[in-house]
Amino acid sequence: MVVVAAQQGMWDQLNDAIRRLQNMNMRMRYSPKPVVVAPAGLALGGGCEVTMHASRVVAASETYIGLVELGAGVIPAGAGTKEYMRRIINPAVKVPDAEPFPFIQKAFLQIGQAKVATSAEEARGMGILGPQDRIVTNRDHLLTEAKKEVLHMVNAGYRPPTPELIYAAGRDMFGAMKIGAWAFKEGHYITEYDSHIATKLAHIIAGGDLTKPTWVSEQYILDLEREAFLSLCGEEKTQARMWSILQSGKPLRN
Repeated sequence: MVVVAAQQGMWDQLNDAIRRLQNMNMRMRYSPKPVVVAPAGLALGGGCEVTMHASRVVAASETYIGLVELGAGVIPAGAGTKEYMRRIINPAVKVPDAEPFPFIQKAFLQIGQAKVATSAEEARGMGILGPQDRIVTNRDHLLTEAKKEVLHMVNAGYRPPTPELIYAAGRDMFGAMKIGAWAFKEGHYITEYDSHIATKLAHIIAGGDLTKPTWVSEQYILDLEREAFLSLCGEEKTQARMWSILQSGKPLRN
């Protein structure tokens, strides 16, 4: 009983840690005062999620940024999956008679393949940086430009964005994403466990068990993120991937 209680306590702590990370990023996004993030060099996983929730980004041109969590056997759970959905899928489906699948596929593949932008300009094309975000060529000027940007936003009367609903595609699109993951596995592009993680990701992007496309709250997607992350952390192959990265710095293809 003592062992069971200790294990339950560990999972409760992990759940609370993920919830706090999600809340931190969401508070930053809706902060009444502007928050400017200035990434340079590597901004992977959690660093990418923090960047995506800033009021504005002033990035060094040489920035390598992306959601790489699948390499560690999990999915982005610090609101990163939600934010990709909001940035890539939402604008497309708001256009009358739009076909959402190409945009759902783009979000699914960028996360599922752990794609990393090799420059700030490439990050803009991937939806990690927005059209108003700035890119600074000389890294020595980065912090100075970031400070100028936040002061400019204050003087311009910055107002935080209003909460936004997220488009969840429903179970038919979930099935399409699962077939895509299966095809990649059968073509030996990904492992069987990669396909398993991708199915967890597809479940989030589809909105869980929704029977049809629905607009849901950001919190709804955050809860799905956290549930999938905790589920994967309990699996031996995810734990092996995490241990490999900690020991060698390299992802394990198991």
